[in-house]
Amino acid sequence: MVQKLAFLTGLAASLASAQQIGTVTPESHPKLPTKRCTLAGGCQTVQTSIVIDAFQRPLHKIGDPSTPCLVGDPLLCPDAETCAANCALEGVSDYASLGIKTEGDALTLNQWMPDPANPGQYKTTTPRTYLVAEDGKNYEDVKLLAKEISFDADVSHLPCGMNGAFYLSEMLMDGGRSVSGDLNPAGAEYGTGYCDAQCFKLDFINGEANINQTHGACCNEMDIFESNSFAKTFVPHPCNITSVYKCTGDSECGQPSGVCDQWGCAFNEYKWGVESFYGPSSSSSVINSSKKFTVTTQFLTDTGREDGILVEIRRLWHQGGKLIKNTAIAVEEGFSTDSVSTKFCEKTASWSVQRGGLKAMGEAIGRGMVLVFSIWADDWGFMNWLDAEGNGPCSATEGDPKLILRNKPDARVTFSDIRWGEVGSTFNAPGGKYGGMGSRVARGLSA
Repeated sequence: MVQKLAFLTGLAASLASAQQIGTVTPESHPKLPTKRCTLAGGCQTVQTSIVIDAFQRPLHKIGDPSTPCLVGDPLLCPDAETCAANCALEGVSDYASLGIKTEGDALTLNQWMPDPANPGQYKTTTPRTYLVAEDGKNYEDVKLLAKEISFDADVSHLPCGMNGAFYLSEMLMDGGRSVSGDLNPAGAEYGTGYCDAQCFKLDFINGEANINQTHGACCNEMDIFESNSFAKTFVPHPCNITSVYKCTGDSECGQPSGVCDQWGCAFNEYKWGVESFYGPSSSSSVINSSKKFTVTTQFLTDTGREDGILVEIRRLWHQGGKLIKNTAIAVEEGFSTDSVSTKFCEKTASWSVQRGGLKAMGEAIGRGMVLVFSIWADDWGFMNWLDAEGNGPCSATEGDPKLILRNKPDARVTFSDIRWGEVGSTFNAPGGKYGGMGSRVARGLSA
């Protein structure tokens, strides 16, 4: 989405990222255990954690924490090599001050936090975090082809104009440490290496200074759940490249001719006329977003195996002890669907098909992607692409972050009980929540 690109590009320009490891503040990853599931053995806990993005950390002159490093600084950072030699990326020990809280298997992200230096005022946090493997040095390698992922979501404190996002990015598992070498010893442990299908022109790509923002950081992106309490969508964004790719110029970095599909093949039932499936009301919505619910996403292949071709991304819901199938939308006469399929993308997203469609998206998912959690507001487009102007019930102006801050300074999202594995296993395994329904739904049978 163009608005999303503009917002995050602006965020990147206002913050900093770096390579060398600072010595002022030790890094302390908050624990966020997740689960791996099988139909036969149930779900087993893995001691994963999270790390905040490198762009949201202090970057300063080595040996002088009071002097910031800025990309392009003629003394400290005129080129990648000099920048890496002069600048250090600090650790974060107080994640709570940045709007990030973990409790058990739950992660809560806050858009704003009270500003200790200015009583009664708030500071913008907009945290973006990544799931870290048990070793604490690399991102968790999430492979979901022919599998499913489930999590509980609480979006009740996300008004119009906010986005609590749960998604996958084909970042390098070491955060670019291996490809950037001495330019990026910090790596994934310090949140480096971000990329997605918007091809942001970041200050650093894989931890290497991107002087004058000449290049964009492109990679495959799978938006599993972009949401607030009034609207939500799930969107594959395929690219015709693999891993992290440095694009150059609009012809490679932009839409419609670039290497990645920035717009994606989106499933948003509201846009197709189904206005009562999701929302903050138990009387008018099937999914009551004022209460916690479970989101399950299945990545189904033509063979049912991991070596198959992705042909469908299916969505299921669970709330109030019930398993709920996704609503169907009428795309055209004779074709209705409740999922993102090859046919759905061919009918609605030719730009996605041009980048390889679901087949390319599935190949990236099979190679392994990084799980990303974020919250943000949209200064440029007010998140209208998600929840207004035909995409949801919100007005075109109520997503203004200034209004949100005034009316809802505690805007936040919580993701919890994150688990993935075989199709049906995250809610059908022994001891699971839904009493054997998972495998029947996975086979397309009635729940």
